[in-house]
Amino acid sequence: MRIDVSFLPALAAVFLLVFARIGTMVMLMPGLGEVNVPVRIRLGIALALTLILLPLHRNAYQVNLENLAPLPVLLVHEILVGLILGATARVTISALTVAGSVIAQQLGLGFVTAVDPTQGQQGIVVGNLLTILGITLLFATDLHHLVIAALTESYTIFKPGEPISSGDVATLATKAFALAFKIGVQLSAPFLVFGMVFNLGLGVLARLMPQMQVYFVGAPLSILLGFLILVAVIATMMGTFLDYFVVIMHELAPRR
Repeated sequence: MRIDVSFLPALAAVFLLVFARIGTMVMLMPGLGEVNVPVRIRLGIALALTLILLPLHRNAYQVNLENLAPLPVLLVHEILVGLILGATARVTISALTVAGSVIAQQLGLGFVTAVDPTQGQQGIVVGNLLTILGITLLFATDLHHLVIAALTESYTIFKPGEPISSGDVATLATKAFALAFKIGVQLSAPFLVFGMVFNLGLGVLARLMPQMQVYFVGAPLSILLGFLILVAVIATMMGTFLDYFVVIMHELAPRR
């Protein structure tokens, strides 16, 4: 009995190419690409996804072991595709950072920072809260499956070996950044209105009662009322963010 193993080198090369795309995306994916997630866990998830998706897209790669010159170019191509997908998914989280920054400024907490556990660097407390809550909801509502769906559909949009259209990538990046800023401002809209009305009221009060220390009254009152508004609207804010995340993922997986 003879077992033909001549296909193994070509299969290993295809596995490496698929892993390059998936691994790069996983390293940037919200919830998995955070600095507090151990590298071994991210590597294990990337390898598991590669084993699952390899049979589906094996035929998309044309690997000729007699001529290895195109292989490094194809490897760089796959890394760039994974970078585009992962960065697009990562940009969606920045909407919560924008919203948190605006909210903190309106509440007078713009100077209050703490270590962001997702990035390992200083961040505004309100932004950190919204970011962690947003990532938690993505997994709680199974929306991370859309990221995997986008990864699968990427083989239709970005076919292996074909040049990446810089125009399409620029359009996708521009739309993702613009929507992230737009959604961030929309999420913080109630606090923009609150800040304008509250500060206008403090200005009128300062003119009517010059002897009153308006700042010492307004600062704690602004924080108190701001947090009450946050408690009232946070469910709607997170629902809007999840809808926005779905829209971005449908841009990457139009068939879904």
